Amino acid sequence: MVKYEKFVADNGLRVLVHEDKTTPLVALNLLYDVGSKDEDPGVTGLAHLFEHLMFSGTENIPDFDTPLQLAGGENNAFTNTDITNYYITVPKDNIETAFWLEADRMNEINLSDKNIKIQKNVVTEEYKQRYLNQPYGDAMLILRKLSYAVHPYRWPTIGADIAHVRDAGKKTITDFYYSHYAPNNAILCLSGNITLDESKRLVDKWFGKIPRRAVNKRELPLEPPQTGAKRKTVNRNVPATALYKAWHGERRDSKFFPVLDMLTDILAGGDSGYLQNILVRDKKLFSNANIYVTAELEPGQLIFSGKLLPGVDLNEADDAVNEIISQLSTTPPSDYDIEKVKNRYEASNALGLTNILNKAMDLCLFELMGDANLINKEVDRYRAISKEDVVDASRKYLNSDNCSTLVYLNSVKKR
Repeated sequence: MVKYEKFVADNGLRVLVHEDKTTPLVALNLLYDVGSKDEDPGVTGLAHLFEHLMFSGTENIPDFDTPLQLAGGENNAFTNTDITNYYITVPKDNIETAFWLEADRMNEINLSDKNIKIQKNVVTEEYKQRYLNQPYGDAMLILRKLSYAVHPYRWPTIGADIAHVRDAGKKTITDFYYSHYAPNNAILCLSGNITLDESKRLVDKWFGKIPRRAVNKRELPLEPPQTGAKRKTVNRNVPATALYKAWHGERRDSKFFPVLDMLTDILAGGDSGYLQNILVRDKKLFSNANIYVTAELEPGQLIFSGKLLPGVDLNEADDAVNEIISQLSTTPPSDYDIEKVKNRYEASNALGLTNILNKAMDLCLFELMGDANLINKEVDRYRAISKEDVVDASRKYLNSDNCSTLVYLNSVKKR
């Protein structure tokens, strides 16, 4: 059981505190309720750009990392479709350094022309390295655009086109910061060797004077149900032909989400997963095959990926994947397989919650979803899943009309 206290500062900052006296450390996790889904379709990639800008200093603290390193702390951040998350772990005696740093960059960051240009160049190079200059790099960019018709999940976090970040004007960038990075659009969690009273004192001291801001109202387009199979083939200079499939799923807070998560774990759960056993070991059609559920706050997806072995017929490989998927919609998994997945999830959850940073991150995310106490209910949600639930979910979601298929064709000519 993860125990915590909650309070809300006068400026709207939500704060969660989990005291753990067994550690000499404190984790400070700050979640901003802004991700790539909050961007304009014509100016994508700004949420990710700000992940970089937030580390590039302020007028008061030109160098973010050095003070934290001197305090014995570590920090990092990530951006995804839904949130931007910053975290610091530091010895408890130096926790005020973390408060000082995070409050300062929430209040105001360096948005000089020079700094914006530097970070734009960094993001541009990252885009080239991760998506354009490596095999299969742009597969998810293509698959998202193919499978989503109108929802902003149709572009990746780094942006639909790197030109969007490159050409974004200073006013557009500044407006994005002040309309999303605000105490009333953030959740702060402190986990570790810190008391509730100390937390209240430090929140008031460092964040209390930061004013509320006019946060943009979120009005996302509703993705219409997919009523027919979609398919796209691209030719690339890659080592092997690859097959990708995406099915529309459910929101992270949906009662169906853990069922979909369990379904993918049964299919791809390590060496004993159905995909690995049938497609890789028995039929020798793929060198690897995997499926996972995107844990997004809006309705996400189940995504399959696999690389074909040389000489394998694409249609045969595709049919084999569809056969395994189809079989789950009529034949329930064994009691053994269900129990194995449940045990694996429970063990993973228990191990994860031994880490103060993991607890801080989870508490922030569940609070954003509407109930921080979900951190204590997740295992029960998975334990309650039946074989029939898995069959029903497979039938409802993993059907051909709900599927988008991308063939990443190996176009290398043999000499």
